[in-house]
Amino acid sequence: MLGIVANPASGKDVRRLVARASVFDNQEKQAIVRRALIGAATAGNLDVAYLNDAHGIVRNAISDTGLDAQALDTTRTTTALDTITAARAMREQRCRAVITLGGDGTNRAFCLGWQDAPLVPISTGTNNVFPVLAEATVAGAAAGLVARGAIELAEVATRQKIVHVDIEGEREDLALIDVVLTRERFIGARALLNPEHLVTAVLTRADPAAVGITSIGGLVYPVSAHASEGLLLQFGDTGLRLEAPIAPGFYRQVTIADHCKIDMHQRIKVEGPGVLAFDGERDRTLKPGQGATLTLEPTGPWVINVPHALHMAAERGLFTR
Repeated sequence: MLGIVANPASGKDVRRLVARASVFDNQEKQAIVRRALIGAATAGNLDVAYLNDAHGIVRNAISDTGLDAQALDTTRTTTALDTITAARAMREQRCRAVITLGGDGTNRAFCLGWQDAPLVPISTGTNNVFPVLAEATVAGAAAGLVARGAIELAEVATRQKIVHVDIEGEREDLALIDVVLTRERFIGARALLNPEHLVTAVLTRADPAAVGITSIGGLVYPVSAHASEGLLLQFGDTGLRLEAPIAPGFYRQVTIADHCKIDMHQRIKVEGPGVLAFDGERDRTLKPGQGATLTLEPTGPWVINVPHALHMAAERGLFTR
């Protein structure tokens, strides 16, 4: 079975006003879903399970694909909870591959419901470090091959790192790219746009060719998504100064007081007051004296390598009759 989730809220936040991020409207997302499903259909007869979002993105896209599809019984809150409950339902349905449309936040929400999910994440968000840039037609074909069982997940997917977050007295959390403690007291518009408020960051990857907190780390100490290490950043008033793209089209000066690589399973402790931001979005408040432990773990989702899957399928003659 193939799962599909399209986040109607992705690609529409405040960074379209403050910075210069692109807008992905729901018509474009519907077109992307349609192309992905047509690609998936080339793998043969597939059952599809989908999150029936309030805007009907997937429901409307499915109508002309000929695929058997079922809307999952999930919450209808128009918040991240809908993605979380959809992920849980897809895990129960034993989906072999899931296509997600969104940014880092959408995929983080999905992994909160299904941490080791088999994903083809298509980028339609603001912070697009985790999702892959791929034409939806071929991304859907790769997902369909894995969902049908024509190619085994372990042959074409790599397990991702996460930052596991243990907050004193509250539920656990995770991030796919980075967790940041800021001096801000409120969640507000969520986006991290004020470098002077940054305190500590733990990164699973540090990419100088990306945008967001990961770019800050990447400009001083690059760490790949596949490396068995992460990066710790401490911000301050003195230290290394650099200009970093903290949002699309939005460079700001950042001062790094200290930085060092961190090993797998290494624990980093932080303390409130402040706000914890996950993958570029402020989400959890720490009260004064409340602690949180951030740990790099190799237990994240499996991301399907689209070109590798299609090359393997071609070599095995899966596209010929």
